[in-house]
Amino acid sequence: MNVQRILAVGLDDEQDVVLVRQRARQVSHLLGFSQQDQVRIATAVSEVARGACQAGFGGRAAFLIREAGRRQSLEVTISGGKGAQGSLPDDTVVTAHRLMDECDVAQDEQGAGAITMRKALPPQLWIDNARLAKVAAQLAKDSPVANTYNELELQNRELVATLAELRERQEDLLSLTRELEDTNRGIVALYAEIEDKADRLRRADEMKSRFLSNTSHELRTPLSSIRALAKLLLDRMDGDLTPEQERQVRFIEAAAADLSELVNDLLDLAKIEAGRVEVVVAPIVVDNLFRALKGMLRPLVDEARVDLIFEPCDYVEAFDSDEGKISQVLRNFISNALKFTEQGAVRVSAFHDPEADTITFAVADTGIGISPDNLQLIFEEFSQIEHPLQRRSKGTGLGLPLCRKLADLLGGRVDVVSQPGVGSTFSLVLPRFFPAQTVQRNAGT
Repeated sequence: MNVQRILAVGLDDEQDVVLVRQRARQVSHLLGFSQQDQVRIATAVSEVARGACQAGFGGRAAFLIREAGRRQSLEVTISGGKGAQGSLPDDTVVTAHRLMDECDVAQDEQGAGAITMRKALPPQLWIDNARLAKVAAQLAKDSPVANTYNELELQNRELVATLAELRERQEDLLSLTRELEDTNRGIVALYAEIEDKADRLRRADEMKSRFLSNTSHELRTPLSSIRALAKLLLDRMDGDLTPEQERQVRFIEAAAADLSELVNDLLDLAKIEAGRVEVVVAPIVVDNLFRALKGMLRPLVDEARVDLIFEPCDYVEAFDSDEGKISQVLRNFISNALKFTEQGAVRVSAFHDPEADTITFAVADTGIGISPDNLQLIFEEFSQIEHPLQRRSKGTGLGLPLCRKLADLLGGRVDVVSQPGVGSTFSLVLPRFFPAQTVQRNAGT
């Protein structure tokens, strides 16, 4: 900490109070303080000096620059004379506190009372020895004469300027207040409009969910009948079919199967959006889940062109979640991978992340891949990517959106990494312990 002295002013009578105010104004001006700070410093110093003289405090006022780190401050200390017994009035100390950055009341080295005030210099200013020498020379050159009348006139001018500035600020504040009131009224109207639109969206969403649910239920029965009749015909229960009849019946069966898949996906989405899906939490072992999936998906695999590989999992402990919904998501990932992989392999794996305490299921293929522009599009309902394979393997456009909603329901997420012509990896990331709040939210629906 470095201290550089500027000057000292004796305080013996009331004229010296006028003089110390003038000196405080001069010093703060030469150091580069703003006009307002000059008035604050001069007022604080003169008020403390006046209080000291009235209390018989006496002594002197010392001006110096104090450096602490990379900050410099103007420090003014008004100390009592030798043997001074008086003390400063409380209101004087309060005034100094308000006008200056710091104000300390203590005793100096001789045991006399002292008050120290500090005002930080503007950050862009730095008072070095050369600058301080110029300030000292200017102070010596412009030594003021204590003149109460002139000082009073100057104080009045400062007061008038301050009042004018305050009035200007008051007008600015009033204008700003009016603008804020107008803005608040606009915001209130906007919030009302947003709430109205949100309410409409909620009603529309409820109507959509009700429509999907009702439509799905109404379509399920006739579709099941169509599939059953098609199977009876293909099984030759009513006699042989001509080749053309068999081809047409197989078209009917395939169309009914596609419609059944669409209906099931619509019904699942409607249930999730309506909050009517119950999560059944139970311990799950990854190897057991993989064995069940392998058996279910074997009929979909064309082993001549694509291998479906379930890689061994190092994590052998059970984790808590809903096995049925995990299986539904993974079946969708795997069936999509098999559809859009003409040659190569589809690999299904799982691993445990100890740091995040999550279980990640990954389905990686060597298929057509997805461009970065379409990575979010595939999770939108009824959205499909234009590709020759897509036209050959028609889908509902609901599978991946349903997977994302199921993952949210299980407290996890769905991630995808893909490169056109190289392949894609879809991942289902789940917490190892099922979130308790999710169980409570869905168990009662």
